[in-house]
Amino acid sequence: MTSKTPFRISKRGFLFAGIALLAIIVVLTFLAGSGLEGESPILRWDSPIQFIGPSSALKGAALDEGSGLRRLWIAIVQQGREVVLLDQEFPRVWFQGKRIREQPVVVEINVRSLALEDGEALLRTVVWDQSFRRWGAGNRTYEERNVIIDTQRPDVDMISSQHNLNQGGAGLAIYRSSEPLARSGVQVADRFFPGSTGYLSDPHVFIAFFAIPYDSGPDAPLHVTATDGAGNTTHVAFAHYISSRVFTQDTLNVSETFLKKKMPEFEGLLDKEVASVPLLERFLAVNRNLRKANHKTVEEVCETSDAKLHWEGPFMRLPGSARKAGFGDHRTYQYEGQDVDHQTHLGIDLASTAHSPVPASNSGRVAFAANLGIYGKTVLIDHGFGLFSMYGHLSHIQVPPGQLVLKGDIIGATGTTGLAGGDHLHFATLIHHTFVNPVEWWDPNWIKHNVTDKLKEILHEG
Repeated sequence: MTSKTPFRISKRGFLFAGIALLAIIVVLTFLAGSGLEGESPILRWDSPIQFIGPSSALKGAALDEGSGLRRLWIAIVQQGREVVLLDQEFPRVWFQGKRIREQPVVVEINVRSLALEDGEALLRTVVWDQSFRRWGAGNRTYEERNVIIDTQRPDVDMISSQHNLNQGGAGLAIYRSSEPLARSGVQVADRFFPGSTGYLSDPHVFIAFFAIPYDSGPDAPLHVTATDGAGNTTHVAFAHYISSRVFTQDTLNVSETFLKKKMPEFEGLLDKEVASVPLLERFLAVNRNLRKANHKTVEEVCETSDAKLHWEGPFMRLPGSARKAGFGDHRTYQYEGQDVDHQTHLGIDLASTAHSPVPASNSGRVAFAANLGIYGKTVLIDHGFGLFSMYGHLSHIQVPPGQLVLKGDIIGATGTTGLAGGDHLHFATLIHHTFVNPVEWWDPNWIKHNVTDKLKEILHEG
């Protein structure tokens, strides 16, 4: 009788079997993890892409938090012709290798060198990740978006013809564009005053209130600038005349009594190291540094204005008041007979009886109502299209931000808050970020010739 030899596995067989099992476990672990992850990669642009100009740079980022990026492909298609703009592959990564999960994307497009034409085109993008789904092809995100290639500058025609301006004053420019604009307005030296549609139903007609800063003379360069969605820009000069002005030179005595009375009011508004220095140094920190910070706040408030003309007719002056200081006064501050500082007064100080009711100078929306450093309790009213009025040194405020007020509505009362030496109202007007002379806005003849007649003319044309 023949006996059977029992089945035996050698040590080498055990070793190979163990290695195979380990490999299977590793592969299954890889596939169960990022190897088979199902999240699609993303191509995110920094800003919406609608137009492509003569020379454009599309910027964004490709992202995949799971298995990482494997390939990025971008092309532009026009009239059946496909032009590849970018084809970038990333190294295939196995197991624990370093994966690229975010990649900045910059695509330069020169329309002329790529032989593209003005008109419609298609921007096509594809992103793949390193997942082993789809039999190793990975997850894919495919997108197409319609774009317009535009290499032509917009045509701009000036509608307003007369622009008689004053140094430190305001003006109004009205113009028509041949196409929608991404940005337009009046450039005065280094300051830009945006134009707005909305006054007429015609979306191609823009109005732009602008200012001639007090420190800009008759030779200040100004023009309308207009940029379309593709970045094409047109500059248009327009006829104007700027009258120069000599501003008052004034000297203010800073007494020890005034400093002792006023400086405690600013303790919470100064840096700790400044709050403990001598009174004069504290005053200079307030008059210089805090003043700049307060003006920055005013500029930020005035960045946004309603595209609606809230106001009508000349602006009101504080009833029964006397002027104590004018717009653009160049002030020299003296302490114990020595010049210690120089500043420019950017409003008009009006004094009446103590705690006199302060009316809104014209209709508008309350844009700011709070303490404003050197100006104390302050209200800013947005009258629309970038025109603001400002009321400082109030003893109290009785309107909240956002409230619509009519001309003559009481918004507070005069006072001595801020750097006021006595009870009065600091009244100022601004065009966007720039203080202008309030006297113009009190003058019905100035408003008629420089604002309302121009607006009536385009209303008649519309």
